[in-house]
Order: sequence, then C-alpha cells, then structure tokens
Amino acid sequence: MGLKEYHRKRKFAQTPEPKGKSGKKGHGPLRFVVQMHDASRLHYDFRLEMGGVFKSWAVPKGPSLNPQDQRLAIYVEDHPIEYGSFEGIIPKGNYGGGTVMVWDEGTFVERGSEGRQDSETAMLNGLKKGHITFVLNGHKLKGEFALIQLKKDKGQKAWLLVKKRDEYSSIKRDQKLDPTSVKTGRTLEEIAEESEKAGDVWHSKRNKKNPERVAARKSFAKTKAPPKPARATMPRKNKPMIATLDRNGTPGENWIFDEDHGGLRALSEVEGKRVH
Repeated sequence: MGLKEYHRKRKFAQTPEPKGKSGKKGHGPLRFVVQMHDASRLHYDFRLEMGGVFKSWAVPKGPSLNPQDQRLAIYVEDHPIEYGSFEGIIPKGNYGGGTVMVWDEGTFVERGSEGRQDSETAMLNGLKKGHITFVLNGHKLKGEFALIQLKKDKGQKAWLLVKKRDEYSSIKRDQKLDPTSVKTGRTLEEIAEESEKAGDVWHSKRNKKNPERVAARKSFAKTKAPPKPARATMPRKNKPMIATLDRNGTPGENWIFDEDHGGLRALSEVEGKRVH
C-alpha cells in the first residue's frame, strides 16, 4: 500500500504526526506498536512492521488475552515506522483528530520463522492470503496472536484479531489491561492536558521554524487563563443525597430510576493535606 494514502489524508502544517518515508531497510527484530487513540470513538491502532512501513488495523475494543474473544480489526492505511513513537494530540479538524498514546510496543516474529527476513517474507505472504500468525514480545501483549481476514467482507477491510492459547493467554472475561502509556506512564487525559498546557497541539517540537506553527504558538502563549473560582473554606455545608422510597414511581419519560440498596451516604473532602 505504501504511504500515499497516509500522506493524502493529513495536513502536516497542522498536525504533529511524522511524515516519514516508506521502504526503509530496518535492522534487528521486527517491531510492533499498539496506540490507544481517542478520536471520534476510542479505539486501538494495532501496527506490525512489514515492508518498511507499519501495516495497521483499527481495533475498536482493543486486544484481548482471552482466546475466546474475536476482536474486529479494520485494515487501514500504512503508517511510517516513525509513527511508532508518536504520542500527543492530533488537532481537531484533522483526520483522526484526538489524543494518541503508545499503549504497548515491542518486537515480534512470524510463527515458524527465525530472524527478520524470514518473518517479514512469511508475514507479507500471509497478508495476501488473509491469515497471519505471529508471536509478540511486548510489555502488555505477549505470546501468539493471529489476524484472520473475513472473506465475506467485500471491501476486504474486516479482520479478526485472536489470541492463541499459550502460557500468556487468560480466560478471564472483560479483563482490564493497564490503560497507561508504556512510553511515559501517562493516561490519555494526562497526555491531552499536558499537550494543551505546553502549547504543542498546533506545532511539532521538531519543526519549530514552520511559520504557521510559530504563529499558532505565539497566539496560544498570549491567551490568558480564566480566573480561578474562589474556594469555600472547609468544612463546606454539603449534604449527601438521600434516596426517596417510592413504590409507584413518577410518570413520564424524562425520569431515570436507581434502585436503592440502603446503607449510609457520606461525603469526603480533600484540600491539600486537610481532610474533612
């Protein structure tokens, strides 16, 4: 596929994403990266190095360690190898606008192959046939996985990401994996907040001389933060909400009912080292 479609979809004067080049001859083990992407919908971008680019799939529910889970994976445009270290904000109005986190990264080999060249050849052949099996060695994802193309899909974009049974698999349902970055230890919210504060949303640190980005940076610096609201002294006069017993219910579609399980309600306030 190459990077033609990747370049067509992006305006690099507005987004800090790397432009990159395809066809670079890599060295050492093949790389993989999984990026959590909070765009119009939260999803995970699963990327495997092949042919000098990252072959990429968008996985709405994210990878699973449960062999019984078959995760839908939508095959998308190739990404440059440099994209594997990208973490930050894609500005709104741009393709894929939202926060990107390096959720996991590491190396992989094709099952049954040894070394980079054999693995890459086998992976590219398997990609054409619609079935690739590989072994990941990451921080969160380890062991054997498979990507299987759904033949009934006319656009040939729909695949399934499946974990194979091995020492790293787990049969736990809805198992929650670490939601922080393996690169910086930050959450998506922290990445977004720190990028906004640094004024890095509209410019890239590696391209500070770009006129459009410099102008946006100066404009951001002149923006005054809104005044902080005055804090009430502790203790504040807040009262816990107490459920009201009503066996008949209130009529109307604009009501939402929450079952009362009894018990006590309490409010806890923390301000610096003071707790009330």
